[in-house]
Amino acid sequence: MKVALFGVGGKVGSVLAPALEAAGHEVVDGGSTGPEGCAAAVDFTRPDAVGDNVARCLSAGVPVVIGTTGFDGEAIDEAAREAGVPCFHAANFSHGAILMMRLAEEASKVFPRAEIVELHHEAKRDAPSGTAKATAERMGTEPTIHSIRLPGLVAHQEIIFGGPGETLTIRHDTTSREAFVPGVLLALEKVRDLPAGLTVGLDTIL
Repeated sequence: MKVALFGVGGKVGSVLAPALEAAGHEVVDGGSTGPEGCAAAVDFTRPDAVGDNVARCLSAGVPVVIGTTGFDGEAIDEAAREAGVPCFHAANFSHGAILMMRLAEEASKVFPRAEIVELHHEAKRDAPSGTAKATAERMGTEPTIHSIRLPGLVAHQEIIFGGPGETLTIRHDTTSREAFVPGVLLALEKVRDLPAGLTVGLDTIL
């Protein structure tokens, strides 16, 4: 599959490009070459760049897999529906992170209170992270979210539950961005068969 990768030189893109090629895909730089003639596109850029990148893809009729967080999802969904093009977004493409969110959802049914601590590299622009927001939404209890941005971190999150006489901590650590590759490959496989508009969440296609 010919794939336009937006953010090819970024922290995720620099890992993702060779992984996509190793999986048999042809990768072009979406930012310079554009999405025309591609079967799908992938965006790992910045929140303020997603709208323009997706608009270029929609005008070319190219489905988009979005890994960037902090953008206006409603606007993307509306534009994709009008264009009749499927788009997919996941706050986190790691299978372990998806399991963490599922476990947190179950634990929130038992414990009366919880708080989320999310830790990311210092260059991450949005806070709280998309993963933390998605976790909180699945828990349905409006937990307090603490955001930490420090050098040396990649992507980490823990949910601490408290009840009478006990606590429970669910934690996930991404030590390398290679953890996102299997999820992105799966999304690329599925995105063209999704309905027009924005489908959200890796668990929806697992």
